[in-house]
Amino acid sequence: MLDHLFRGLFDTDMTSIISVADFLICIACALAIGLILAAVYMIHSQYTKTFVVTLAILPAVVCVVIMMVNGNVGTGVAVAGAFSLVRFRSVPGTVREIGALFLAMGAGLITGMGYLAFAVLFTIMMSGVLLFYNQLDFDAKKNSALYKTLHITIPEDLDYTGVFDELFQRYTKSYAVTQVRTTNMRSLFKLTYNITLRDAAKEKEFIDQLRCRNGNLEISISQQETGVSSL
Repeated sequence: MLDHLFRGLFDTDMTSIISVADFLICIACALAIGLILAAVYMIHSQYTKTFVVTLAILPAVVCVVIMMVNGNVGTGVAVAGAFSLVRFRSVPGTVREIGALFLAMGAGLITGMGYLAFAVLFTIMMSGVLLFYNQLDFDAKKNSALYKTLHITIPEDLDYTGVFDELFQRYTKSYAVTQVRTTNMRSLFKLTYNITLRDAAKEKEFIDQLRCRNGNLEISISQQETGVSSL
C-alpha cells in the first residue's frame, strides 16, 4: 500500500520502483555526508551560514534527483541543464567554494545511485585530503608578500612617464600601470601600479626611494588582489 502511494503517475510495469525504505536510507546517508563536508569546510575557512547550510543539504538534493532520474537519459540531460542554469545565474564564488559544491554534488550522485559505502568512503577520503592540503602553505604566504598594489601621488608638473622606471627595474620583477587619475582639484596625479617585488624585505627602502622622486607626497602600498582565488 505504501509503495503504491509513492508510485509515479507515469510508471509502467517495466519501471524500476524505489522502495520507501531505500529512499529514506539514501537520504539519511546523503544528509550525514553533507554534515561531514560542511564540518570539514568550516575548519580554517571563512564562511557564511547560508553557504554551510547549502553545502550540508546539497548531497541530499543531488541524491534525490539522481534517484528520480533512475536511468532516464532524457531526464538526466534536463537535470544537467538545470544545474548549469543555476550555476550561471548565481553570484560567482571562490575556487574553494566551487570545489566544495562539486564535491558535495559528487557525493550526492554516488549516494543517489545506491552505492552508499562508496559514497561514505569517498567523503572520508576527500575530507582527509582537504584537511591535509589545508595544512600546506604551497608558498602562498611568500608569494602574497611579493604581489603588491602601489599608489603614488605626484605633482601635476611632473611627467610620470618613465620617471619611476629605474626604481621599478631595481626593486621589482614586473610592474604595470593600472590607473592614472587626477586628485586634489586636479592639481595632483594619482598613479596605481600592480608590482611584483624582488625582495619583500626591501619594501621600505623602495618606498623611501619613491618619496625622493615624487616630492614626498602620499605613497601607499597594499596587498594586490590577484584574482586567483575567485572564478
